Amino acid sequence: MEEYVRLLDRAYSQLPRGVPTRSERFEVPRPIVTIAGARTVIQNFKAICDAMNRNPELVLKFLSKELGTAALFDGRRAVFQGKSFEDTIENLIKTFIKEYVICPVCKRPDTHLVKEKRFLFLD
Repeated sequence: MEEYVRLLDRAYSQLPRGVPTRSERFEVPRPIVTIAGARTVIQNFKAICDAMNRNPELVLKFLSKELGTAALFDGRRAVFQGKSFEDTIENLIKTFIKEYVICPVCKRPDTHLVKEKRFLFLD
């Protein structure tokens, strides 16, 4: 039994730091969406990208293509041409998480995107 405990402690010591354990939940803040004239603004876009550990430009490109509109990132918020509803944007962020953040094998969010030629892969 002591050998098992020693090996278990060794395995835990080799886990990377900052990786959420099974008891922690992966939570992304809800998007704070405001409509200003003919534009839609996600006020907490940078916080959402930081929670997902993804490049804001990549997330912006995904949302822009899915919404079919032009967009820009100004350092902390995203601005989209046209009016989009908050639930639509929230669903698109959930889709992004499912496709580009959560590992399909182990269901963990601690992944990295690797670009090989023209393709993105979860690592």
